[in-house]
Amino acid sequence: MSSINTNVAAMTALQTLSQTNKELLVSQNRVSTGLKVKDASDNAAYWSIATTMRSDRAAVSTVEDALGLGAATIEVAVTALNSAIETITKIQAKLVAAYTPGLDRGKIQKEISELQAELRNTASSAVFSGENWLQGDSVAGPSTKTIVASFSRDSTGSIVIGTIELNVGPTGTMLFDTGTGAAAGILDSVASYTLAGTTASFSIAGAGNGIDISGITDDPVDLAGLVAMAEGVDAALKTMTDAATLLGAAKSRTSQQKDFVNKLMDSIDTGIGQLVDADMNEESTRLQALQVRQQLGVQALGIANQSAQMILRLFQS
Repeated sequence: MSSINTNVAAMTALQTLSQTNKELLVSQNRVSTGLKVKDASDNAAYWSIATTMRSDRAAVSTVEDALGLGAATIEVAVTALNSAIETITKIQAKLVAAYTPGLDRGKIQKEISELQAELRNTASSAVFSGENWLQGDSVAGPSTKTIVASFSRDSTGSIVIGTIELNVGPTGTMLFDTGTGAAAGILDSVASYTLAGTTASFSIAGAGNGIDISGITDDPVDLAGLVAMAEGVDAALKTMTDAATLLGAAKSRTSQQKDFVNKLMDSIDTGIGQLVDADMNEESTRLQALQVRQQLGVQALGIANQSAQMILRLFQS
């Protein structure tokens, strides 16, 4: 039945064309943004997962920055500690040289005093971003420094932050104790020796009661005291070596963790892409097909609208 009030063919063609235009708009948005899931209306589940993963990715990026800061601080401490070890080795060598009869031990003492001053300068200059891990207050200051090393989210959605901890106290990397209490740093430690028949003590750093060999003679008792000084310096050297080992292990772990974090960020980016990125090959093919459908739909609608014009011919004389 032909009707001038209801053109079923035109209505059908219009609905098809409208649907094609909607699909074409979706495909054009995907091509222009590169995303198949741009907001929650596209795919609520994927959008929610991707949003959480983007948040985690930003947190992991912050962890990478924290690891970089920690690695730089460790590097400064390692450099300074290695320099201090070289200096303490020189002091030990001077003490051994002073054992030789006939040497001017007063001049050797002047060299040792300069080396002791160099130790303190080295430790005080080992600062990065306001942090000095070679000297501090053993009472008021923290004995452990923390580096943020990881960020993760468990199955319940709870956040877990991992850290790398480093002992910077007297039993760790602290060379000098700058607090008001009893000095407890590695180079503040006191050793005893006998000089001219009198038992005395000294600190490697030379703070108040430092090494003093200017009055040592070739007397066996004095030479025994000199040996005791050398042994005290050697003990401090061994402890400094242990401290360098701690820093070296922390440096290695920080470097490995930083590499892992970089790979983790790449994996998160890949995972997000799998959820929300559009397949451009597929979308370009689909876009071309929809453009052809749109053109055919316009033509079909035009043909359907012309059918009403044909009814007029029935009434022409």
